[in-house]
Amino acid sequence: MENLIKAIRGMNDILPSETFLWQHAEKTMRQVLHSFGFQEIRVPILEKTELFQRTIGEVTDIVEKEMYTFLDRNNESLTLRPEITASCVRAGIEHGLFYNQIQRLWYFGPCFRYERPQKGRYRQFYHLGAEVFGLEGPDVDAELIQTVAKIYEKLGLRSHIQLQINTIGSRESRAHYRTHLVDYFTKYLHDLDEDSRRRLTTNPLRILDSKNPVMQDIIENAPKMLEFLDAESEKHFETLKDYLTHLNIAFTVNPRLVRGLDYYTKTVFEWVTTELGAQGTVCGGGRYDGLIEQLGGKPTPALGYAIGLERTILLLQQTMKNNTYHPHIYFIVDGENATKTAMTLSNNIRDAIENVRVIMHCGGGNIKNQFKKADKSGAAIALILGEQELNNGTIGIKFLREDKAQISLDQDQLIEFLKTSLKI
Repeated sequence: MENLIKAIRGMNDILPSETFLWQHAEKTMRQVLHSFGFQEIRVPILEKTELFQRTIGEVTDIVEKEMYTFLDRNNESLTLRPEITASCVRAGIEHGLFYNQIQRLWYFGPCFRYERPQKGRYRQFYHLGAEVFGLEGPDVDAELIQTVAKIYEKLGLRSHIQLQINTIGSRESRAHYRTHLVDYFTKYLHDLDEDSRRRLTTNPLRILDSKNPVMQDIIENAPKMLEFLDAESEKHFETLKDYLTHLNIAFTVNPRLVRGLDYYTKTVFEWVTTELGAQGTVCGGGRYDGLIEQLGGKPTPALGYAIGLERTILLLQQTMKNNTYHPHIYFIVDGENATKTAMTLSNNIRDAIENVRVIMHCGGGNIKNQFKKADKSGAAIALILGEQELNNGTIGIKFLREDKAQISLDQDQLIEFLKTSLKI
């Protein structure tokens, strides 16, 4: 066992006991986004390093410390994507999706960052994101936020998360705010931690994100972005709040909620929970009207978000009563002839009942042991087919999770019986 190869640290296996929840979450998210008119886009996990340097910024922790970057055989620098928005925008520009068009796109897949692994935070992690291009009003901001509310409502998690919103104004008003922020934090230079001192000259808005408890009083008394808003951004924000109130989506204005990158404008938001410890953000998003132009496209309004799947799954594990995968039916057979007939019946059941899960017992064994395996599988019903049932054209039905007597049915009545008995 000394030579046993294990997974790379921070690259998390998702085991069969968990994939049922992942599939449930992914399916729900897909259905909700389709109901709002979003279309899926799929982009590579590998991109040119320059893409993320230009979008995220060379003086950010992600680019400086966290990206998985390497040279390929042509000596070209490539990077495993640390997020997917940049790839989505690159693809849209490259394939002409944005010019004089409105696009509602969504995507799902793994991202990679070299961070310290902890619960709900891995070096390979999964994002589901949605992006809207070509619309600049606060109505689409509200609609995008509404898709997240609907997703978590369908997952039964709406009461477990809270919406925080803020505005970071226009590029001009943010530059004015940045000057005042630098002046303020410079007075407390010796009280700032190393990361914050570095950010003071490169990305001062990110200091407001710091979780360092020693600095919280300083940050709390820092100038607020809302004090420096231009009139248009202020109107945009007020209208957004009106829309959210109309949609019955409760929110709190968090003046410390920012995005440090220059292409972000106006609306920023996060959905957070208090039930996962330090990893409380389950979805983050905002408006980034400057990004497409920054990557060489024509100026295009845009906004989007990314949902962290790992944290969503952790919430599901805590709240779903039945969060494991079970078959609906376990087929118990006695002999080769019974096995052949059971195979046919199983396929007939799968064809007739959508989403049904049927396990055929394979590998032989006596009836007693088969019943033990049927019970262990978690199936609701055991179907029993032996010599007697074959001769009579019947099938035995045993309820494994209910206190009901075993019954026998004609085989041609089986499917209708299962349609009314199974809870699928």
